[in-house]
Amino acid sequence: MSPEVVKELAPTGVLRAGINLGNFLLVTGKSASGDPEGVSPDMARAIADRLGVPVQYVPFAKPGELADQAGNNVWDIGLIGAEPQRAEKIAFSAAYVEIESTYLVPPGSPLKTIADVDVKGVRIVSTARAAYDLWLERNIKNAELLRTNSMDEAFAKFTGEKLEALAGLKPRLLADLEKLPGARIIDGQFAAVQQAIGTARANTAGAAFIAQFVEEAKASGFVASLIEKHKVRGLSVAPKA
Repeated sequence: MSPEVVKELAPTGVLRAGINLGNFLLVTGKSASGDPEGVSPDMARAIADRLGVPVQYVPFAKPGELADQAGNNVWDIGLIGAEPQRAEKIAFSAAYVEIESTYLVPPGSPLKTIADVDVKGVRIVSTARAAYDLWLERNIKNAELLRTNSMDEAFAKFTGEKLEALAGLKPRLLADLEKLPGARIIDGQFAAVQQAIGTARANTAGAAFIAQFVEEAKASGFVASLIEKHKVRGLSVAPKA
């Protein structure tokens, strides 16, 4: 292991890993000590093991809050969705897992396809600054995009205000579907949210190491083993970069 990589990624002697607690697929529980558990924390721990240092989890309630701390000496690596807005400050690896994003529509909705949603008069509710929300911000041209602070709030707004579409990760929408008889999930996806690992852009050696680690973790079956270990549905290993 290059001393330069260790110096960049663990300058305090510990790998501080920013973890997004808001992603229920990647963080599925807590340990007895209160540390987050799941695919994302396990990936961070594996990187720390490779570096030969302990891991310290730095939890954030939302991905946007994690991204906001890029370059502020709060975390050394951040495990969140790779989006262009975030890449301005963060050097991301290729994705290690992907999550399908689509829409839930209410009973009797005339919306049948992904393309049907982006028309005038349609109101889409989304969770602010989630990776799929950032995609919608860049790509929705005609529909009205409304935002809430959490997925639970988004569902409540969708049902309470009788909105036309609820955007989200398909596994979460499948759970919401059970609470709304007659509702439908539109087939296909508007985006595959790519969960990656990033570090500050100044960490060029560290970023190169992380990129290589992610490719090895996918190719070796390690990422697939973590998905199986934590019994996560709706998460798939990302393709080779």
